Amino acid sequence: MMHGSNPDGRAAFLDTLSPEARAAFTRLGTRRRYAVGDVLIHEGDHAQELVVLHEGLVKVTARLDRDRVSLMDIRIAGDIVGEVAAMGVGPRSATVTACGNVVATVVPRHELEPFLRASPETSLALSRMLCGRLRRSDRLRLELGGYPVPVRLARVLVELAATYGRPERNSLRIDVNLSQPEFAALTGARTRSVHKALAQLRDKDIITTGLRQTYVRDLARLRKAARMSVPVT
Repeated sequence: MMHGSNPDGRAAFLDTLSPEARAAFTRLGTRRRYAVGDVLIHEGDHAQELVVLHEGLVKVTARLDRDRVSLMDIRIAGDIVGEVAAMGVGPRSATVTACGNVVATVVPRHELEPFLRASPETSLALSRMLCGRLRRSDRLRLELGGYPVPVRLARVLVELAATYGRPERNSLRIDVNLSQPEFAALTGARTRSVHKALAQLRDKDIITTGLRQTYVRDLARLRKAARMSVPVT
């Protein structure tokens, strides 16, 4: 049985703004629609635009070498992508691809900068989000080297459940369709190792999987498998 929500979940950027600031911010830019597989942002591109996600889901990938691409993150409605390049800090560091139908607003730098100067609330929220992403990136790098694959996978699942989990029949359905190779990329492990770790969690009835859907049946035990403290309910 599930017990409440996980405090480690990440709030979408738009959810951190007041209604007034959010309304003003979402009036910027140009609204666009993307189909599954469409690329919103190309790694290495020098475009200085911020992309605000209103509907749908995207994945963030980066090329490791000529033949390998790593899944770095997933972003949902309310999130923003491309914020670093939009501030004029170098070329795009990753590719952002639509995982389904996506509605987004593209905000050019010449609109973004004056708005941030006029809206301290939005500017502060953006700074906090950037700091949060940096801290999370640092934490993930430490975990990839400091924990075995089953623990890393459990930590990824806890975070996904907190951020994308939807209650369904005494479980949390992780509302993101991920393949085992994509789980492996997020976990920094080989697909075979992730397959084995998922099987162990299924055997213990902590999760169930099928058709690229993952259901967390016992969040407290998943947090224990992730070596995380279990919140008091």
